[in-house]
Amino acid sequence: MNSSEAKIRIQQLTKELNQHNHNYYVLSLPTVSDYNYDQKLKELESLEKKFPEFADTLSPSQRVGSDINKEFQQIRHQYPMLSLGNTYNTEELTDFDKRIKKLIDEEFEYVAELKFDGTAIGIRYINGKLDKAVTRGDGAKGD
Repeated sequence: MNSSEAKIRIQQLTKELNQHNHNYYVLSLPTVSDYNYDQKLKELESLEKKFPEFADTLSPSQRVGSDINKEFQQIRHQYPMLSLGNTYNTEELTDFDKRIKKLIDEEFEYVAELKFDGTAIGIRYINGKLDKAVTRGDGAKGD
């Protein structure tokens, strides 16, 4: 793929992914499977890496999807709530395990749970009592 083809493809993917984000986060009407969305996002990330001159700070690859609802009060998270990476095969899990083992120099184990689509929330308790429950929102603040 040459530079001009990459620029066009990056623009196409950006427009398409922005529309999918709007459908999912604003309208609550996803029009593509998570897997297909993730594959398009990976393609965009790969192209932006190969052709950094066309990368944009507003790219879907640089932002966390947002489910902020203007009808609710916005609260800033104490720590950012970022998106988790996805894996779709054994090789990706093995690569992840190797990266973790390089970072952690002690015994550890993994715990895995099924992913349920929906709203992610951060919950804070003070002295055993619920203080706040805040949606992920845009990663910096939520409802």
